[in-house]
This record gives sequence, structure tokens and C-alpha cells, in this order.
Amino acid sequence: MLHRSVVLRHDRVRGIDLLLLPERVVVLHGSAGRVLGLCDGSRAVDDIVAELGARYPGAPVAGEVPEFLTALRKEGWLR
Repeated sequence: MLHRSVVLRHDRVRGIDLLLLPERVVVLHGSAGRVLGLCDGSRAVDDIVAELGARYPGAPVAGEVPEFLTALRKEGWLR
């Protein structure tokens, strides 16, 4: 789940996903926005990996998604 001061938004004009933070905007690349969209507090990391693995067979989600989420936790953007 995103920290309460962080908002995930899709910029339709640019076609990109963004994280809006106090006094900062982070541009998300690739499928990062879709991954964060699954971080709703009801799914564990393993559940997110399983769901993405089913959606994108052959993609390296098992290694990349937990690493990505750990990095966001270290930034304080994800609870």
C-alpha cells in the first residue's frame, strides 16, 4: 500500500504513470504503475508476483517485482 502522502496517477496527455509526492513527482517507467496499482493492502508480494506472472508469462517478475517494491519501501513511499 502506498504511503498516505504518495499518490499514483496516470497522465493521459503524456501516457505515463506518476507518483505524486510532497514537492516531488516521480515518473514511472514500463509496467511500474501496473505493479503499484496492485499494492492495495490486500495482496502480499507473493500474490502480486503470481498475478503478474499469470498476466505476463515469461516476464522476470519473480526477481524484479520484489526488488522494485523493496526499493520503494526504502524510499518510504510504500508501506
